[in-house]
Amino acid sequence: MENLVALFGTSYMQYILYLLLADVALGIIGAIITKEFQFGMLASFMKGPVLSYIFGFAVIEMVGQALPMLALLIPVVFALVMIFLLASILRNLHKMGLPLPGAFKG
Repeated sequence: MENLVALFGTSYMQYILYLLLADVALGIIGAIITKEFQFGMLASFMKGPVLSYIFGFAVIEMVGQALPMLALLIPVVFALVMIFLLASILRNLHKMGLPLPGAFKG
């Protein structure tokens, strides 16, 4: 049990969780504003990307800890996850009506 707490208590994982919470909250607000909100879509989002980000990154952390030569994967995968989550947050902000430059419009 202590290993799980240590695995999910890293600063990398905390940043992922904070951005996931922001992404989900903004996605719900954006869906309500555009009148596209459905509980089924929320459930499928929670089951898909949310669990994939959290457990996928946890597996990468475990591999990096078990095989030190692959420890470089941890910050690389973390950076990719941050980019994907920030892109999703920007997409949700655009749904809410925030004007964004063309490159950020999803």
